[in-house]
Amino acid sequence: MAQPLMPHATASWLVDNTSLSFDQIAEFCGLHILEINAIADDTAATKLTGRDPVRAHELTQEEIDKGQADPNHVLQMLKGPDQVRRTKGPRYTPVSKRQDKPDGINWIIRNHPEITDGQISLLIGTTRTTIAAIRDRSHWNMANITPKDPVTLGLTTQRELDAAVAKAAKAAGLDAPVDTRLEGDREALIAELRGQRDQAARDAEALASGEGDVAPTQHTAETLFKS
Repeated sequence: MAQPLMPHATASWLVDNTSLSFDQIAEFCGLHILEINAIADDTAATKLTGRDPVRAHELTQEEIDKGQADPNHVLQMLKGPDQVRRTKGPRYTPVSKRQDKPDGINWIIRNHPEITDGQISLLIGTTRTTIAAIRDRSHWNMANITPKDPVTLGLTTQRELDAAVAKAAKAAGLDAPVDTRLEGDREALIAELRGQRDQAARDAEALASGEGDVAPTQHTAETLFKS
């Protein structure tokens, strides 16, 4: 399924300007539902400026209205050109993010040592020489390199990273890691997030109609998982 050009910025706009459920937004933007929750709670790693998908001609207002009326409706892209698949060579990384590459490489080396230098090169868009220097800690700036999740840094996507981890694990004869953070709780989390959004809408309506001073309940990702 085609995704918005700027998924995180688009998700931020949809959270702020629509009553779509978090799972609808996550599905449309190709993000994890916890990423949407972090954006809604302003706990994301960076402050995002929302990007209007309607003005970007990626989504119609009619499609948004359908999704708001039906929580099970899957949003459809207005346009979805075939994505260019990289077959060889490293990916292009914007200049503003290039200084983050060593941190992302270090994170992968520490957390997924089974991933080969070739795979890291494709994920991050760097050279094998740089990767080798970070592996043996001979990189000229090693003292200032801190492991940071390359997905959070915007150097790759969670799907691409997961695919690389699974491929490397299979090649090494290991069991592919399984994300168990939401095991047994996924539906409960989705239901709770929907309930929070519905409650926020009711609180806003009550305040607008002057029926009472209702203070919207604030939730964070930490409080959601407290038993």
